[in-house]
Amino acid sequence: MAEKGAEESAKASPSSAEKLLPRHKQELDYWKRNAARLRTRNLGTGLLIGAFVVGMFSYTIVSVKQERVLEELDDEARVHVMRVPRTGTNS
Repeated sequence: MAEKGAEESAKASPSSAEKLLPRHKQELDYWKRNAARLRTRNLGTGLLIGAFVVGMFSYTIVSVKQERVLEELDDEARVHVMRVPRTGTNS
């Protein structure tokens, strides 16, 4: 008789794994239904970040080239200033 009562109480209270099983099945179904949409969203985000990085890199390269051009112009200006004869006003 004691065994019969123990079996009924064991059946009446499910274990923690049995309690979580329906929730895990729901989550698995959710991911199966929405996997393509999530993959597309991740791809779009990756492309957006990649485009930003390429744009920033390109902008940096162009601005460095412009600085080199400006440095060359400054060097040419110094050469022309050095060629001008020195007088009391420009020395």
